[in-house]
Amino acid sequence: MDRLALILVIIGALNWLLVGLFQYDLVANLFGGMDSMVSRIIYTLVGLAGLWCLTLLFRDREQVKNK
Repeated sequence: MDRLALILVIIGALNWLLVGLFQYDLVANLFGGMDSMVSRIIYTLVGLAGLWCLTLLFRDREQVKNK
């Protein structure tokens, strides 16, 4: 679960990089605009993955290392 969450967070970060540098939203462009259902699902999954990754900050280092 940690790896999946990290992958989604990286995808979200790369999308924000494109928005910041080039005003280009790759997710919206690929899936029919920001208001399309698929785009909203992807944005939601990336946001939930970000929340999941917050838990990594508070875990014991040995617990994370052993996974």
